[in-house]
Amino acid sequence: MPNARRGEIEAVLDGRPRVLVLTLGALAELEAAFGADDLMALAERFGRGRLSARDAARIIAAGLHGAGEEVTLDEVERMRTEGGAAGFARIVAQLLAATFGLEGEGAVSPSPPPPQQA
Repeated sequence: MPNARRGEIEAVLDGRPRVLVLTLGALAELEAAFGADDLMALAERFGRGRLSARDAARIIAAGLHGAGEEVTLDEVERMRTEGGAAGFARIVAQLLAATFGLEGEGAVSPSPPPPQQA
């Protein structure tokens, strides 16, 4: 069972439920893969909401690595999920939301929220 407080999500990949989490090590893996200087740069990149299939595979692989599963990027690229590409996009969106607080169509939620106008 995934623990949402730890940023874990569950996804069914290749017909098997798996836990994914972006630990600090997994985030460092993504910083290196995307050439990001820091976590803010990584969050900003993901917050744009435009990711390639290869980007999605890297994020899913890092999430599996964070949960302790040893998989290669090639193995992740061959995996299947319900809903095809849309299913993978949902998994990535859930994982990024659990990690960075991304909401909706990739928007980064501000902290603290902006003041309400009357």
